[in-house]
Amino acid sequence: MLNKLALKIGLLFFVFIVGIELFLFSTLYLTYVNERVDEVMSNLLARGNTHSEVLEDSFNETTLSHVAMMESSSDFVVIITDETGNELTHSDRIEPEMLDVLSHTDIEQVPEQGEILEDNWRDERFIATDSPITIGGEHRGHVFMFAETNHIKEMVGRMRNQFILGGLISVLLTVMTIFLLSRFITLPLIRMKEATEQLGKGHGEVALHIERNDELGELANAITRLSDDLDRLKQERNDFLASISHELRTPLTYMKGYADIASRPGLTEQEREEYLAIIREETAHLTTLIKQLFELAQLDHNQFSIQKEQVPLDALCHSVAALVRPAFNDKNITISVECDPKITARIDPARFQQVLLNILDNARKHSEAGSQVTLQGRQDAKSITITVTDTGEGIPQEDLPFVFDRLYRVDKSRSRQYGGSGLGLAIAKELVESHGGRIDIDSERGVGTAVTITLKRGEENEKNPIDR
Repeated sequence: MLNKLALKIGLLFFVFIVGIELFLFSTLYLTYVNERVDEVMSNLLARGNTHSEVLEDSFNETTLSHVAMMESSSDFVVIITDETGNELTHSDRIEPEMLDVLSHTDIEQVPEQGEILEDNWRDERFIATDSPITIGGEHRGHVFMFAETNHIKEMVGRMRNQFILGGLISVLLTVMTIFLLSRFITLPLIRMKEATEQLGKGHGEVALHIERNDELGELANAITRLSDDLDRLKQERNDFLASISHELRTPLTYMKGYADIASRPGLTEQEREEYLAIIREETAHLTTLIKQLFELAQLDHNQFSIQKEQVPLDALCHSVAALVRPAFNDKNITISVECDPKITARIDPARFQQVLLNILDNARKHSEAGSQVTLQGRQDAKSITITVTDTGEGIPQEDLPFVFDRLYRVDKSRSRQYGGSGLGLAIAKELVESHGGRIDIDSERGVGTAVTITLKRGEENEKNPIDR
């Protein structure tokens, strides 16, 4: 139960909010109580000062009796004394606590505006004030006012009960609000958890329709995109496995069939040699296919070592052209290199040679005799561009978006003739991107194809994620 996210969030909110409420309510309560008690004290002193002012105007028995009679009908007790502290009159019965206050009062040191003699309303029975009577600058007496602290305690008790009731209501509303908020916050998370569990079990596509623009909405959209990507990758994996099964089965079928034929008695040496040549050709094709699959697996798991260094691009292009020129000559295709000798690129020469070989091999396979292939290198302030251009048959526009997909062929019916596996451009794309570059292809049917590799300049200090 305590492991529930909604409960953890709720408890966290509850502790913080109730703690803040407790602090605010306590501060407000103490402030309010002190203000009300101070108000009672001030009113009691003001009442005594009023009586002293009346007596200063008419200090006689009649006025004294009038003041005593007026306070006898109130909740206060008044005691009037002369300047030496002898009692002149009082309104109610004098309690021992009152006499104790009087005995501990220095009647010679009372200020003209009066003072509060006793303000300990929590422990004492009475609070008391002293207002001096001064006539013509001569000290003539004192007006002592007393009020029972029970009235203050009752007032404070009512206030305390009101605050407790308000606090309980506030806590109840806080609990309800926290519950709703925690559910509001965690419900999308619960739905996301359920969705990811479905993804983990391989239960197909998941769509989280959460209409939010905050981080939870972004997370839900990310999970939905992940679901779509996983579904797409699953489909691509199935298609890839089906295609690779076909690619592996075809040469194996050829090899087995021609091996059976070559082992039959009565064949001439020339026929047997022809069949063995076909078997060797299919073996080489199968070896190349397996090697390319292994390279793709390494790229997928970031195990493909990229060792970058500053490489003269012109020398690399001429080296690659020299490697492929015999195959181009056999097909009567001209290959030329156009590259500024001053261009240097920070690349892995072995891996980039493989990229160019794959692209040039594609250009050779899809070019007619007498055509031309150009390998060109250029640079500007921001980038280095390597372009392989041919005047071959070109690629239909509807196939261009898929030419870098694994095992994709434009003309599947002629794949055996050209001996392609459909992996060369896919590997080239992975290698170029591992160098932080981009590869694009433009083509027009019957006109030719241009494959362009773009690398950023000034990245000598930049480390690629799969560098070793």
